[in-house]
Amino acid sequence: MIRETDETGRVIMSPDSSISNNTWHRLVTTEAGDPLLQLTGSFTLVSFSRSLPAITKQLAELAGQPGLHWDLTTLYQLDYAGAAVLWRAWGRQRPVHLLLRPEQERMFRRLEKAAPLPQKPGRIWFLPISLLGEQFLRLLDHLAGMIALAGQVVLDGLYLLGHPHRIPFREISASLYRTGAQALGITAVVGFLIGIVLSYLTSEQLHLFGADIYIVNILGMSVIRELGPMLAAILVAGRSGSAMTAQLGVMRVTEELDALTVMGIPHSMRLVLPKIIGLGIALPLIVLWTSAVALLGGLVAAELQIGLSIHYALTVLPDTVPIANLWLGLGKGVVCGMTIALIACHFGLRIKPNTESLGAGTTSSVVTSITAVILIDAIFAVAFSHIGIRVVG
Repeated sequence: MIRETDETGRVIMSPDSSISNNTWHRLVTTEAGDPLLQLTGSFTLVSFSRSLPAITKQLAELAGQPGLHWDLTTLYQLDYAGAAVLWRAWGRQRPVHLLLRPEQERMFRRLEKAAPLPQKPGRIWFLPISLLGEQFLRLLDHLAGMIALAGQVVLDGLYLLGHPHRIPFREISASLYRTGAQALGITAVVGFLIGIVLSYLTSEQLHLFGADIYIVNILGMSVIRELGPMLAAILVAGRSGSAMTAQLGVMRVTEELDALTVMGIPHSMRLVLPKIIGLGIALPLIVLWTSAVALLGGLVAAELQIGLSIHYALTVLPDTVPIANLWLGLGKGVVCGMTIALIACHFGLRIKPNTESLGAGTTSSVVTSITAVILIDAIFAVAFSHIGIRVVG
């Protein structure tokens, strides 16, 4: 083997032709006779643009040689892309013998602290049962969080009863305006169209049996007792509930919630309680408005379809539909409104400071709110099945 000495006093080992043609490294020997690989040139992302696969393959072959010393001090440039290439060639651990400059040492320390790549999960037996259990535990976690938030809101409400000067009237008024007044347009349009559809379909069927007069009974009971509260609650859950969750989520992303905590302002009293009170007041009014517009649309369609007089329908409506159905619908509005606000605030406060969590939290809030509205309606239907319904016998 031919040897020669370079300007640093190291003995250069004459490499074979396959390595001597490369410009990014040279193989020498130390004074103790151990092989030393000196990397030269630039190990940067730009320099790897064309030759990265070949360099990666050669580095892996060199890293497999036992007892090889690595010298990176002769590199002209080294960025994190080049350091990552070397790190992977070494099997994500430093060689036993490695010479580095101070700035290179900092790079590899950061690579050592970096999180490892996620391992490919192995085969999980009973995967459907595992996923079901995971979802069930997540449901219990959210349910516990909502109960805790509701308890905190109750305590804040009791505190405000003893200190009325601290009641956030301005926040409650703002919540009433956003969730109530600004929702009148969309609820009126949807309610009017639903009333027209319901009246048109039922009047056609009743006309076949000569029972046109009973369109008032069907419209009154279905709209006032069920459709009005359900339509209003679902629209509010999609419109106002998502807005509440997004508002609290943005406050989390912009660290406004942390600023309120530092200033000693409780989130539940200044952010959650006004929204629950505001929506609890606004939704029954929206239910009343939606039911009235839906009835109007249904009666207009009935007059156009079968010639039923609107004046006559309004005259007999109080006799065919007991007033208890109206109070039942308004009660649903109160319960659904407070539940929607509680769910929206719960998911809003759980959003993490990133945009992905903001979108996922808002979606979960709307889906959970609509599910809760349907569940509440079913509970009301079973619990109050004997109220407001006349039985002919």
